[in-house]
Amino acid sequence: MKLEDARALDAGDPLGRFRDAFVLPEDIIYLDGNSLGALPRATIAAQRDAVERQWGTDLITSWNANDWIGAPERIGAKIAQLIGAKPQEVIVTDSVSVNLFKLIVAASRYQEDRAQILTEPGNFPTDLYTAGGAADMLPEQVVHTEQAGDIADALGPDTALLMLTHVHYKTGARHEVATLTEAAHKAGALTLWDLSHSVGAIPVDLNGCDADLAVGCGYKYLNGGPGAPAFLFVREDLQEQLVSPLSGWMGHAAPFEFRDDYAPAPGIRRFLCGTPPVLSLLALETGVDLFLETDIEALAAKSAALFELFAERIDERCYGQGLTLITPTEPEHRGSHISYTHPSGWPIMQALIERGVIGDFRAPDILRFGLTSLYTSYADIWRATEILGEILDSGLWREPRFAEAKTVT
Repeated sequence: MKLEDARALDAGDPLGRFRDAFVLPEDIIYLDGNSLGALPRATIAAQRDAVERQWGTDLITSWNANDWIGAPERIGAKIAQLIGAKPQEVIVTDSVSVNLFKLIVAASRYQEDRAQILTEPGNFPTDLYTAGGAADMLPEQVVHTEQAGDIADALGPDTALLMLTHVHYKTGARHEVATLTEAAHKAGALTLWDLSHSVGAIPVDLNGCDADLAVGCGYKYLNGGPGAPAFLFVREDLQEQLVSPLSGWMGHAAPFEFRDDYAPAPGIRRFLCGTPPVLSLLALETGVDLFLETDIEALAAKSAALFELFAERIDERCYGQGLTLITPTEPEHRGSHISYTHPSGWPIMQALIERGVIGDFRAPDILRFGLTSLYTSYADIWRATEILGEILDSGLWREPRFAEAKTVT
């Protein structure tokens, strides 16, 4: 494919109009929206209003007048539309790590006659770390890992919770939610899905899969801004049976009665904890609102097309240069990023970034590129792969400055 062909695809792209909804520097090709989403232009005005009018003028009355108090449920109901859930099953609160802890402990206590949290090696580190920390606090609870192909067979009478990330953060490989949830239920276990690399990128149908619990990130594909609040999902019939171990005042049934004793709120609100970060919530809301104007199937179809173009271009332009594709080629088996290994992945990525192509690196040797359908263009993919080819051809990445370590990769 030639550059003019990529531009022709952009001209006919039904999602192309959304590109102008984001702040995208002209000299940058941004392929890291799977790690930090771009800034929606609407967020700038919304944050100005939140700071200058709501906080600056309305002050504390904004909890009622501007419905700050309802933001976690309001935004959760919007995210529910993106993950196949009921509005009353999703709430925005805390971080993915904190929400994982809440749901792991709540589910383990509910399944108190079972001692195993089942997951896989290589799961996102915070999932593994949080599960280990929670297990250390629970009598006789253990974390057990199995390779992806062996997970269903590892489910048994001792499994309390199956905890998996829907789309793997390195490879982009996708688990089958329906199949594994059914297997877990047959074994008497609950399921907890991390949707951080799924929501806003590919179709998710939690209710259709009979999923029990889920968490997800607000700052990747949802474009909520750095450190945006996360969300959690609890199937409606489980909500009254699970109790969060973090019994903060916002999760109380009557927080403004200021009682000494704790009584969990009804429904999904019981999984709130402390005072919501209002400015971050409102930033996330503008990002989520963009998705309510789109169709997730259209987003997934474009993601698949961007992937095919990227892979085709690498095969043509970078053949024999040591890049190995590790992301599944079938769209139904992957998320919305494409990953390659290379023995010198770190310096190659640093050279790319200097040339204006921003992806990211994951140890030990993975170059990862996000395909964010709302604002990534076909021309972006063509130019990025061309620049990568030039870097590999010239050996630019071998210059010592590109080997220097950085704190964030």
